[in-house]
Amino acid sequence: MYRWAVEREIVKDNPAADIPMTYQSRGGAKPWSVGDLKQFRQRHPFGSDAHMALTLFMFTAARVSDAIALGRANEIQRDGLTWLQWQPGKKGSSKVTIPVLPPLLRAIRAREVEHLSGSYLLTAHGRPWRSSDSFRNCFKRWCVEAGLPDRSPHGIRKAAGHLLAEAGATQHQIMAVHGHSQAQTSEVYTRDVQRSKLAESAVALLAGMEW
Repeated sequence: MYRWAVEREIVKDNPAADIPMTYQSRGGAKPWSVGDLKQFRQRHPFGSDAHMALTLFMFTAARVSDAIALGRANEIQRDGLTWLQWQPGKKGSSKVTIPVLPPLLRAIRAREVEHLSGSYLLTAHGRPWRSSDSFRNCFKRWCVEAGLPDRSPHGIRKAAGHLLAEAGATQHQIMAVHGHSQAQTSEVYTRDVQRSKLAESAVALLAGMEW
């Protein structure tokens, strides 16, 4: 605000110019482990709304605001395979086009109740979710029931990024799945994995040294 005012000669000096930044990131949502995913699925079996939600997040890495809007209208066919295509709502995000992998396809096609909208995620009344917050509250309850009170949908998105990196996915491949437009956004998933691989190769060199 002061910088804006100085540029327009409303004030002469910016008294806030020398104030250091004190904000520190707390790391955001906690990523889900493979054990967490298994524990959730044991409590919420195949066919349940909770299982559908977990599967959709895991195999699309979509944000909540996008996931609650995804449905049959987003399906496209390529070479006999079903793909999902959508434009993320977050400003600056790139369009996402990914294949529907078998676990997600089975979950989608197993839906007993389907709203006319074709949405994948539905409320207990069989209607599309109206807001991200109401869905988050419901998902929070599912997590508590599964003994995972500190987990969230965004943590699944992080887990997908880490698992992709561990499987050898490149930064740009993760960008394509997550809809990132900036490489540094996806670097958080590949950086630690790459460092681990470098450390492993470095230790292998040390093992051959005479001591």
